[in-house]
Amino acid sequence: MQKEVALTPEGQARLEQELIHLETVRRREVGERIKEAKEFGDISENSEYDDAKNEQAWVESRIIEVNVILAHATIIQAPKNKSKVTLGSKVGLRDVETNDKHVYQLVGSAEADPIHDRISNESPVGQAVMGAKKGDTVRVTTPRGSVIEYEVISISA
Repeated sequence: MQKEVALTPEGQARLEQELIHLETVRRREVGERIKEAKEFGDISENSEYDDAKNEQAWVESRIIEVNVILAHATIIQAPKNKSKVTLGSKVGLRDVETNDKHVYQLVGSAEADPIHDRISNESPVGQAVMGAKKGDTVRVTTPRGSVIEYEVISISA
């Protein structure tokens, strides 16, 4: 059984656009690459053909993956209650030891993107801050086993 996936409306729109692009543009491009590679002759030792077939497999598997995510998605709306951290919240954290500050948006695992400050509710930090209130200090155990303490300094939608 497929687990439910939490998506923001923006995440849903991004996945829907990616799906359209994969189905209409990428499929056609890969088909053309395969066709051209076949024209080079013997496909048993044709690296162009192998590369194109591998790309085709990736495109098709990604189409299936995105369809499954969208089929099992629960769309999370912007949180109305800003007194505690929930899915969709933007949470400001201060590292208690270093005093470094950072703001993250808490999203489902399907749209997590730490480079763009979107962390999964299933990540160590995400799990630690879920349900926390402004002023709370949360402890995060990293994959390496060290513990980091963060103070929740802001919560917004």
